Amino acid sequence: MSAANTILLFVGGALAGMINAMAGGGSLLTVPLLSLVGVEGVLANATNRVAVLVQNGSAIYGFRKRGKGAGKEIVPVLVPVLVGGLVGSYAISGIDDETFERLFGVLMIPLLVLALWKPRVGGSAAAGSAAGGDGDAAPEPWPTWVNWIVFFAVGLYMGSIQAGVGLILLLVLSRAGHDLVTGNAIKVWAILSVSIVAVAVFVAKGQVAWWPAAVLSAGTAVGGYAGANLAVSGGERLIKPVLAVSVVALAGRMIGLY
Repeated sequence: MSAANTILLFVGGALAGMINAMAGGGSLLTVPLLSLVGVEGVLANATNRVAVLVQNGSAIYGFRKRGKGAGKEIVPVLVPVLVGGLVGSYAISGIDDETFERLFGVLMIPLLVLALWKPRVGGSAAAGSAAGGDGDAAPEPWPTWVNWIVFFAVGLYMGSIQAGVGLILLLVLSRAGHDLVTGNAIKVWAILSVSIVAVAVFVAKGQVAWWPAAVLSAGTAVGGYAGANLAVSGGERLIKPVLAVSVVALAGRMIGLY
């Protein structure tokens, strides 16, 4: 990888880290950027997972430092998610690069919509009741079999594609009866756990490009730190238009429009 591509990947990773800290959906940039610098298809997807693993490991450290753990609530989520993640990572590792790029390019636009206009999740009912308002009734927890099916399906997606899964997980966890704080803690544990499984699968198949993975991980770490500070000062209003323009442009390339 050339020096120019190394700089491009680091800067793109930093931007993705900021996006993840403020809006979510950073992988919508990093996977196409890896393809742009010569790490194509399934290899780009696998290499991106190393950065995802590092980022979520850092997020868990932040939660634990502030005394926010997932606790026993993680178990009914983690088991089906891990099973689905293992199946999904094996399945995606066997497809060809062109098919993956077309699939990812098509998914980028609906995932961008989810990243830009996130539905309200978790805790609104409790907050409304505490404030004396009506509020919506908190959802009933799912039966065990529904929980398994839903989180296995999320795990399949997480193991195979992963982009935007944090937003999807928050929505599903909210519907499953978890408040936003607990849902966020469960989310980062689930993503980290599936990332470990997926990276192990991709490493075993020789599908991780380690130098781009290191550059991308460093960029997302720097961007995540900057994004956390920008989020406090309202930087999300600036980053969302940048995300929208970048994703639309990269999606066109992924599906072969130019």
